Amino acid sequence: MRLFAAVETPDAVRQSLAAWIAPLQKACPRARWVPAANLHVTLKFIGDAKSESLDAIVAVLRAVRQAEEIEIHFRGAGFFPNEQRPRVLWTGIEAGAELAQLAQSIDRALEALGIAHEARDFRPHLTIARFPEKSDAAALARLRTALVAAGAPDFGSARVANFHLYRSVLLPSGAEYTRLDSFDFAPSLSAGR
Repeated sequence: MRLFAAVETPDAVRQSLAAWIAPLQKACPRARWVPAANLHVTLKFIGDAKSESLDAIVAVLRAVRQAEEIEIHFRGAGFFPNEQRPRVLWTGIEAGAELAQLAQSIDRALEALGIAHEARDFRPHLTIARFPEKSDAAALARLRTALVAAGAPDFGSARVANFHLYRSVLLPSGAEYTRLDSFDFAPSLSAGR
């Protein structure tokens, strides 16, 4: 079972992203575009886990706590590793240190189960598209032009008080995600809704 923990992207943000993505897809149709329904903020990629370990994973994630909700802003765009040789088109996530602290808390909780500590720094983003190793230079040029024409995107914001555990199944058509469980990290705040 391939698992990850993530914050779900709110519907209003997804709709805004879908409208922004549509002309970009036309500019670079061979990129692997992530469906709006699959957009999420990954907090921890757990990787392959045995099904018998699922209960233990859920138990340690249920114990993750944070003092308050987290304000997240979805804005900006860019490429990993860079614009000249892009592998990923992303949109930015702006949040206080609380989001990174949540990711670290999840990472530490899972370490107790023998799940490897995250070696890379936490860089929150939404993956919008992936590009093959040898991308079409003309299509990438059209994509860069479309990005400039789209301007500095601002997709909205949200306050979050929970995260989710997802199962990812890799299919020829792309990844398919199934939410397995949800966890309130600021329960006193989310219970009052």
